[in-house]
Amino acid sequence: MWTVNSMTPTGPVAAEGDRIKVWYRFVPREGWLPQDTEGLWATRLGEDTARVENVPFLQDGVAEGEIVRFATDADGVHWAEERVEASGNCTVRVLPVPSGPLGRSARAVHERLAPLGLGGEVFSEELPLVAFTVPADSDLGGIKALLVRGQEDGWWHFEVGCATAAWNDA
Repeated sequence: MWTVNSMTPTGPVAAEGDRIKVWYRFVPREGWLPQDTEGLWATRLGEDTARVENVPFLQDGVAEGEIVRFATDADGVHWAEERVEASGNCTVRVLPVPSGPLGRSARAVHERLAPLGLGGEVFSEELPLVAFTVPADSDLGGIKALLVRGQEDGWWHFEVGCATAAWNDA
């Protein structure tokens, strides 16, 4: 899946049925993107809970599949408040090194990680950052080894935006 994630809340953002956007606020990192919010698609489960349905590019500490509690403001924007239930999934972000063997190709990054069962989303053509959901039942050790090897070989830089105990122990 290759999509671009909207980074600015603009009022009620509800799609058909129970799909909503849940927004996160954070302090932008120095030297990184200037955004201070990120909206994640979610499936509403109750009056103030939803399951996150896509991988975050910027927000740390959350992964696809997690159940979160949100509050809806006067403009109808749903703001994340807390995680209610962890999914067991991890979030990994990979940015290809422009001068490396993969160039600026988000597709090449995806092709290297897809055989390990990872699906990702790309931030934009201008910024080929790929955010991956690492399912709880993945070969965590194999994924970590490939990420480290790719970084050492100059293919990419990576960061883990949401880790589990199993990820840390792998």
